[in-house]
Amino acid sequence: MDTDSKAVTFQGTQTLDGIKFKYMLSCGAEQLEKYKKEIDALNVFPVPDGDTGTNMNLTYRAACQSAEKVTTNSIHDVAAAASMGSLMGARGNSGVILSQILRGIAKGLEGISQANALQLAHALQTGVETAYKAVMKPIEGTILTVSRETAKGVFNKAKSGETDILKILKAGLERGEATLLKTPDMLPVLKQAGVVDAGGKGFLTIISGWVAALEGKVPEAQIGRSDDLETPAATGIVEVESLEFPYFTEFLVKGNGLEPEKIREGLIDRGDCLLVVGTEEVVKIHIHTQNPGLILDYGLKFGSLHEVQIHNMLAQNEAAAHQAKGEDFQSTLVEQQEAQEEQAELKEYGIVAVAMGEGIGEVFNSLGVEQVVFGGQTMNPSTSDLAEAVLKIKAKNVFILPNNGNVIMAASQVKDVVNGRQVHVIPTKSIPQAISALLAFNSDNLPEENIKNMTEALNHVVSGAVTYAVRDSQFGDLAIAEGDIIGLIEDKIAATGREIFEVAQKVLEKMNWREKDIVTVFYGKDMDEEEANQLTEWLESEKPDIEVEMYAGQQPLYYYILGVE
Repeated sequence: MDTDSKAVTFQGTQTLDGIKFKYMLSCGAEQLEKYKKEIDALNVFPVPDGDTGTNMNLTYRAACQSAEKVTTNSIHDVAAAASMGSLMGARGNSGVILSQILRGIAKGLEGISQANALQLAHALQTGVETAYKAVMKPIEGTILTVSRETAKGVFNKAKSGETDILKILKAGLERGEATLLKTPDMLPVLKQAGVVDAGGKGFLTIISGWVAALEGKVPEAQIGRSDDLETPAATGIVEVESLEFPYFTEFLVKGNGLEPEKIREGLIDRGDCLLVVGTEEVVKIHIHTQNPGLILDYGLKFGSLHEVQIHNMLAQNEAAAHQAKGEDFQSTLVEQQEAQEEQAELKEYGIVAVAMGEGIGEVFNSLGVEQVVFGGQTMNPSTSDLAEAVLKIKAKNVFILPNNGNVIMAASQVKDVVNGRQVHVIPTKSIPQAISALLAFNSDNLPEENIKNMTEALNHVVSGAVTYAVRDSQFGDLAIAEGDIIGLIEDKIAATGREIFEVAQKVLEKMNWREKDIVTVFYGKDMDEEEANQLTEWLESEKPDIEVEMYAGQQPLYYYILGVE
């Protein structure tokens, strides 16, 4: 479709079908891609891992990719596919909230093939309500507030009798932009940093793309490409000789009145790594099996099959193992093979942990973590990444350690998409907290005891970090210049300076390390062992009986990650 025909089609739109909505989604993705770095820069703290724009971009891209595969012209089908894509691709708190908004929009469009202005307004309001319910303690001055006021603007305009969808969205965008400017007055931390809320900015960027679509503007590039969707994953591909369930089988079932849980029950004994999610109209099935044909026949009992994918994982593994020698190669399908166990019964426990450096991952492995998902700073793992890691572990109870406040919400969604496992999220916000939680774990305890002990252990350690400032800023009495070294304690700026060693000392002093028994230090990939030893020598000279545990964490961006207990 050329530019002129799009302009004629979209200007003065009274209704939206699936094709038009799909195009709106694409234009929203183009805008988000264009401004993601600007949104990242709105991070409250001037640290180099501001990633709200990146998280929202990747989450929304996953939604668009899923929507693009819909072959019907129903707006509900497109919205439902976008919802599922965003659920599996959700990254970071902002991404999870965005996925919940899209989930609510799909719910609000149930049974609707073409939406008018008022129906779209209702759906957007349902989206906001769904997002608010998903957040345990909603905070005003965030994406929640901005999306709520945007939805109000859209609804009020539609309720007044306006039937042009472009006009109601413009009214919502105008109200949302005015609200965004007020977010610093709602959240003191935003005012102190001199920024508006990044998540709210990201949401309005998407809405501005929807408006651009209705105005007949054509995206400059294809949206939904997968080049930016790669995520850090555990490295090291192991060539295997056999698999109990060698065929990766994945497809969609489309029908009416579908029951994902009922469909799942009939597949439990037919393979491994089972994943069944969806709605009454569309269900996605993912399974590793011995006979894909039997699985497809089973799916046909419930509806028509779409987007069928079948792969021989043994053949893929052989090719990937050879390619991985000397190359930085990632393959989710191959990694899933590492989860295959000869034994048929599930063991009691398994642990998944997020790490931001290979050295940290090795420490986790030594403490009993079976699956390490790399990410956490600048690249938050998605719900799908974490779900895949859980499915690799043949255990009844799987604990997830997010190790970053911006990963906890994505981790909390895993239980909604994984079947056959009891998923428990321990709300760790740092690597030191994860170490403390792992030491509190006891395989002989009941799950409830482990949850209690691991959660309580988080209070026994104080976490700190040393990084650098990416912009000039002012926090309380601290004047920060771009390039300054900054020290954090529990995610709050505590010290600044020009030298890494000097700031590390300041942070440790404010962590009251002299009153503690153990200091744990992970030094980053930009530090060498000699520099790290300087910090160890200082600690031991100041307090000879202190126990210092030093590790080459190899984490990016952070010179040191510190823990005292």
